[in-house]
Amino acid sequence: MNAGAALRLVAVMALWAACFPLITVGLDLAPHMAFAAMRATVAGVFLLVLGAVSRRPVPRDVRSWALVVVVGLGATTLGFLGMFHAAEFILPGLATVLSNTQPLLAAVLAYLFLGERLRVFGKIGMLTGFGGMAVIGWAGFSGGGIEGYTLGNAYVLLAAFGVAVGNVAISGLGGRVDPLMAMGFQLLVGALPLAGLSFLTEDLTTVDWSLQFVGVLLALAVPGTAVAFWLWFEVLEEVELNRANVFTFLVPVLALVAGALFFEERLGWTHAVGTVLILAGVGLVQRDASPPSGTQIRSADAPVTGPTGHGCGRRDMARRRS
Repeated sequence: MNAGAALRLVAVMALWAACFPLITVGLDLAPHMAFAAMRATVAGVFLLVLGAVSRRPVPRDVRSWALVVVVGLGATTLGFLGMFHAAEFILPGLATVLSNTQPLLAAVLAYLFLGERLRVFGKIGMLTGFGGMAVIGWAGFSGGGIEGYTLGNAYVLLAAFGVAVGNVAISGLGGRVDPLMAMGFQLLVGALPLAGLSFLTEDLTTVDWSLQFVGVLLALAVPGTAVAFWLWFEVLEEVELNRANVFTFLVPVLALVAGALFFEERLGWTHAVGTVLILAGVGLVQRDASPPSGTQIRSADAPVTGPTGHGCGRRDMARRRS
């Protein structure tokens, strides 16, 4: 993995880490599913407008559209539904650990559908990173007697599964479609079921259309969702899913650092130990991840067969987008 891809991955994780406080504020100002649907819609429209202005190509073949729908229903619909609802029933520590089963689930799916394999050190790295997550979340394990605790766990695991499926589908889209258009359309596809659930189950008149809510929504939707998905897609065009996905273990670490720097939150020994384990896990996976079975990772100029059957390199695609 080159330095540029690593920096983009860290930027994505920082953007996702910033989403947690914004979601917490927003859930007090709007019904959960309405808030989630608005987040996805604003983010999707932003990317599609940006893509249209820069004349990016729209996906044309059936397979690409099928994968876009899978990403939307997985990463956006199930991902947002699970995490937004889980906030009602489960404490942050356990939610952090359960949500980060996603890289483990994705590793299994990547093996089944993409042929990506982790050797011994890669598997150890994944488990080490997950162990670091468990240590960081340890302080939040208490209070499991909250009403709806089991339901909260189910929501978080549903979100993790949806995001894992979405990430595998994004990897399948790499080199076939434009990142801006693909991520814009998947966000709108994912927003539709969320909007339907909100219409059927929530009182939309309770949305607090204050400047605070609009500001939170825009911050969450544009940098926290649109830009993050865009960068994530571009990284997965260059890097194996497992090697990129292990970076998601850094999200709570970055959130802890931000809390200590800007909100005077106190960090304990569990946070330090967990961070060391996570960094070790990331390093082990980078060292040991292998290309898909029987194939080689494509270089920037390697041919990618488009919907017309003609080959083009990744750099060729980039030139066409511009």
